[in-house]
Amino acid sequence: MGTVIDGKVFGSLFVTLFVIMDPPGIMPIFLALTSGRAHRVQRRMAWQAALVALGVITCFGLFGHQILDYLHVSIPALQVSGGILLLLIALDLLTGRIEEPKQTKDVNVALVPLGTPLLAGPGAIVAVILAVQQAQTGTQHAALWAAIVLMHLVLWLTMRFSLAIIRVIKEGGVVLITRLSGLLLSAIAAQLVANGVFGFIEGHPH
Repeated sequence: MGTVIDGKVFGSLFVTLFVIMDPPGIMPIFLALTSGRAHRVQRRMAWQAALVALGVITCFGLFGHQILDYLHVSIPALQVSGGILLLLIALDLLTGRIEEPKQTKDVNVALVPLGTPLLAGPGAIVAVILAVQQAQTGTQHAALWAAIVLMHLVLWLTMRFSLAIIRVIKEGGVVLITRLSGLLLSAIAAQLVANGVFGFIEGHPH
């Protein structure tokens, strides 16, 4: 019996993406960004964010190197820009401006910042580009795409399940989670920018 997918490649990429995309960590941020909306809208945003992330990751998996080469964009540049974008969102969460209906009701946060760069961020994109480069056989390619699809299924289930938490913690709890999420998100953003800066330094030694 021949194996359809390579278990080692599948396990390696799935664990890497799980650590980078961090489904448990995305829960409070998802709650903070979607608070105040109807449950139906929140459920839609959960699958939209997962689909957008899957679309972005798939594009970069298939054409990542060509896209970055064509635009003359380096991985560190991707990290710095993603970090700055997340930092702006984090500041909104920390100051409470994200809760004002006028600013967020017409904005689909499932696309930005949830789908990208939070879920499909520089870290996940780089991991997938490298995995695709290293895959040689058909079973290895099947394994990495299976890992990518399963990871996004886990992300969707995590966000979908997190909606039940809103009913328990009520509005006061959501405000607290919003502030904590802003703090966590600003730390993630700072780390992304730092990684990008170090990448620039290593790529251009004196």
